[in-house]
Amino acid sequence: MRAVFGVVALLVALAIVGMLAVKQLKATGQSVGAALPAAGGAATEATAASVREQSQQLQQRVQSDIAKALEQGGAARASEPGQ
Repeated sequence: MRAVFGVVALLVALAIVGMLAVKQLKATGQSVGAALPAAGGAATEATAASVREQSQQLQQRVQSDIAKALEQGGAARASEPGQ
């Protein structure tokens, strides 16, 4: 009897965590099924290419942001008195 209550308690906890996860995904604007991988070879290749492009764009944006921040920091240090 004690084991049955333990299993039921675990199932209730799992259900609560699942509901919270769905609620959080909806709050961020993502669909619940978006986290699942796409089925099919062509769709997966297209998604992989899209993800690769997005990754490269993000890397380029981060690199340009870092370069811009370093330039601004260098300009600010150069304009400080006593340097």
